Amino acid sequence: MTTTTRPAQAADLPAIARLFDLYRQFYEQVADAQRAADFIRQRLERNESVILVAEDASGALVGFCQLYPSFCSVEARPIGVLYDLFVLHEARGQGAGRQLLLAAEARATADGLARLDLTTARTNTTAQRLYESLGWARDTVFLAYSRRLPAH
Repeated sequence: MTTTTRPAQAADLPAIARLFDLYRQFYEQVADAQRAADFIRQRLERNESVILVAEDASGALVGFCQLYPSFCSVEARPIGVLYDLFVLHEARGQGAGRQLLLAAEARATADGLARLDLTTARTNTTAQRLYESLGWARDTVFLAYSRRLPAH
């Protein structure tokens, strides 16, 4: 299968929302098509993230990645957080994930970012092999922590 990558467009919203809902399910969230569509619509309308898509030869979207802007205080430079990367199960192993990662790197470089950061589940060894094959380095210095906040 031949895939190409490009920045998302407003017309892609339904397809990206479907992929995003499947991505959330991969991370053990309950399916919620409306929540997925609302979330992606807000990111696009507010220009709060960069969404790149992978499409097959027929033009169907088979994957996406989403970059959020952030900053590194130590480097005093902007960075990107590659929070979401997802490829449909039937399209995996055909290069779409690799293409999305390379497109994200090219976009981040063009935008003048110092680096890209990502996290993945410890059990997602397939993704880890892909990241490492492209030169991503596992952090062995810092520990990541998070704290859930009360809903309002």
